[in-house]
Amino acid sequence: MKDFSTKNRLQALILAGGRGKRLNEYTHEINKCMIDFNGKPLIEHSLENAIKLNVSQIVIVVGYLAEQIIKHYGNAFSMTPIKYVIQKEQHGLVHAIACAKSMLADSDFILMLGDEFFIEPNHQQMFDFFIKENAFSVCGVIRVDQLKLISKTYSILTDKDSKQIFRLIEKPANPTNNFMGTGNIFFKNKILVYIEKTPVSPQRGERELPDLIQCAVDDNQKVCYYVLASRYVNVNTPDDTVLIKSLAQE
Repeated sequence: MKDFSTKNRLQALILAGGRGKRLNEYTHEINKCMIDFNGKPLIEHSLENAIKLNVSQIVIVVGYLAEQIIKHYGNAFSMTPIKYVIQKEQHGLVHAIACAKSMLADSDFILMLGDEFFIEPNHQQMFDFFIKENAFSVCGVIRVDQLKLISKTYSILTDKDSKQIFRLIEKPANPTNNFMGTGNIFFKNKILVYIEKTPVSPQRGERELPDLIQCAVDDNQKVCYYVLASRYVNVNTPDDTVLIKSLAQE
């Protein structure tokens, strides 16, 4: 029998506020997360993964064409309540998390990106690892054959025996291993106190997610990694839409 003891304290935070400018031909009239993949909106794959974790509530941060997501899903998905947070201006992932602080209250949560797609994900096993290790955070990663793919997200420097992370690097030019970071991450609620401590990236003029987590690492919080799935796509370009359609059909 599945253990529901965590249902009242774990929430899912799904970020779906961005425009997706590099997908302009696809997203001029539709929210990127609502593009159909394998018979359902892209964001629904994240919703289904959240439901499997028996979360108590799903919080979705919306912005660009927010009404498309709100009208489609309403106030619940598979009998789990949905709450919406409006990100009026899009200033990156950390800003989106900050917008949801009051909705998360004192709950631990799993962060998900509404434009990510996984093949054979193991969210429950990753959550079990999060609990077993009493980790402050666990970052879902993918092993990749082409290191250049890691430059699209972030890399990690780790102790492979303990699976503890010591450094996160946003969009690295020369990754030192084949671990590609994803946006599916378990967090203790205390991560929210590190938002204001996170430096603003001079390149993008916003706070970056790896830098937020690095603040926790530098404060001696236990941050680990877990290989979450066999394959993964973060949909940002037209080429990604072609790839994700082929993966969805496998």
